[in-house]
Amino acid sequence: MAEITLLDRLDGLDARFEEISTLITDPDVIADQKRYVRLTKEYHDLEKIIKAKNHYSALLNTIEESKEIIASEDDPELKEMAREELDAASTELPRLEEDIKLLLIPADPDDAKNAVVEIRGGTGGDEAALFAGDLFRMYQKYAETKGWQLSVSSFSEGAAGGYKEIVFNLTGEGVYGTMKYESGVHRVQRVPATETQGRVHTSAATVAVLPEAEEFDVEIHEGEIKWDTFRSGGAGGQNVNKVESGVRLRYNWKNPNTGVVEEILIECTETRDQPKNKERALSRLRTFIYDKEHQKYLDDIASRRKTMVSTGDRSAKIRTYNFPQGRMTDHRINFTLYNLQSFMNGDIQECIDKLIVAENAEKLKETEL
Repeated sequence: MAEITLLDRLDGLDARFEEISTLITDPDVIADQKRYVRLTKEYHDLEKIIKAKNHYSALLNTIEESKEIIASEDDPELKEMAREELDAASTELPRLEEDIKLLLIPADPDDAKNAVVEIRGGTGGDEAALFAGDLFRMYQKYAETKGWQLSVSSFSEGAAGGYKEIVFNLTGEGVYGTMKYESGVHRVQRVPATETQGRVHTSAATVAVLPEAEEFDVEIHEGEIKWDTFRSGGAGGQNVNKVESGVRLRYNWKNPNTGVVEEILIECTETRDQPKNKERALSRLRTFIYDKEHQKYLDDIASRRKTMVSTGDRSAKIRTYNFPQGRMTDHRINFTLYNLQSFMNGDIQECIDKLIVAENAEKLKETEL
């Protein structure tokens, strides 16, 4: 029976949960930050499954006891109460089964992390830069609805406005697990502001969403970093232009996948405080290396999946934004809506929810749950 199969899958989780409960209080484990964080994450994930399992077992017991009362009792009131409990438990059971199946899907360990988002204008010149600016504002407004903190690390403005490139950090709960679906090529079809004939042009911008690396995710020899400081340009008052608050780091890193030594160059002019800029430049360096070292992991995931929902493939065209028709189409799940203005104002949750459902459905097939 389906119930037995599902309970069989949950066997042994109680013992593992108790084991982790003990381990995370062990001073030796706490001293090993990498192991402690991994075990704490596993503890919280198992805690949800154990609660669901206990509730599931209670529902099965209620169904069995209610059937016995209905079959053996003569008291009409007791029988009626048993029928009500049987109906309620029978209705709730299938929903709980689906919830447990989703909890049993192995989670991406990066989902709980903060994210670094890079938007770059692609084909289309000035119009691509303007569209990159529109995408940034879309994510900015979406972040506000989620209560996330957004901080810009670096940007390069387009000649007619927008951005040739903008890099920003998003901090909050489950940021990467939500934003990872935005990685890819975003195509726009509209009449550019510079077009006098009213012709629709097609241009594109590329979005890359990376999990922000923790200090213990990658090993960096900080003594080998070469630092430069410089005066920040642009708006911001006399202080920005006169004080050397901008920082630039150079770091030679050996790519473990190719064995080639690469020089990484990162600039940060985000704040007027040089130490803060140094800290944020280091964070970007960690994220950059983390992303490179984990690209094989991402490629392995992509090769196993039948869908392109959240593989992190930055060359895949994922969406079209058609302004004359007021239409947004997500090509990964063939989802179209005709409320483009609202979507560009940050109302993107419905699309992300559908992408999550599609990915979970694919994972359920793979795990044969």
